[in-house]
Amino acid sequence: MVPFLGHGIGLRTKHFPDLLEQGRRADWFEVITENFLNVGGRPRAVLEAVRRDRPVVLHGVSLSIGSVDPLNVEYLDDVRALAEAVEPAWVSDHLCWGTFGRHNAHDLLPIPFTEESLAHVVSRVSEVQERLGRRIVLENVSSYLTYAASSIPEWDFLAEVARRADCLLLLDVNNVYVSATNHGFDAAEYLRGIPVERVAQFHLAGHQDLGTHLLDTHDAPVPDPVWALYRDAVRRFGRVSTLVEWDDHIPPLDEVLAQAEKARAFERSVLGEAAA
Repeated sequence: MVPFLGHGIGLRTKHFPDLLEQGRRADWFEVITENFLNVGGRPRAVLEAVRRDRPVVLHGVSLSIGSVDPLNVEYLDDVRALAEAVEPAWVSDHLCWGTFGRHNAHDLLPIPFTEESLAHVVSRVSEVQERLGRRIVLENVSSYLTYAASSIPEWDFLAEVARRADCLLLLDVNNVYVSATNHGFDAAEYLRGIPVERVAQFHLAGHQDLGTHLLDTHDAPVPDPVWALYRDAVRRFGRVSTLVEWDDHIPPLDEVLAQAEKARAFERSVLGEAAA
């Protein structure tokens, strides 16, 4: 059973002065793993200061669990060392690929949802968990294309990866909404297909509407349709640690904290309705 951490935000460089000098805190902080691997100085000092009185989670972008490249064991060993030092509540990354032939695309690219891909991902998740000495949490990514070979709905694929590999899931509500809009599937069906007991965390974020498609950007407040889908997610999954992502055009800390408080209010409203 994963702990409920409350409503958090990402640990971002722009907010370091508020965090260090004013001691401002969210319920918890999500840390981009790669920003703190083998790093000392001010970034590590901020992380250690935050970690002294708040839970943190490590959130990676380089695992490339869906790639056919061999797993990067040096990277995994560095992640394990950081996790042993920081003691995060959990370690997460994305269900995607981003490397080929050791070249890095610097993007989170979707994988085909096939039986062959499923077996491949499950095997690699098991190997990663053994190397890290802990379960991992996998996030659904937003997507802008689908593969002709895909034969399994994304939500069923995620559920089966979690079951077979005995890992947990980070349900990115914004990514569900973006992909559902781009590909024309039912976001509510997606939520129904995810097993309640496997969800460790929610993500909320903003996106851009480019007319022909939505683009996941993390550069704006959470929009109303994503808040509505978050309400549905809380109805299904209950109290789940929720994090607001804001990675570009980052506003002052108070604005990001206000989004986390808004998530708290939505959760309380939904759970109050359920208890009535």
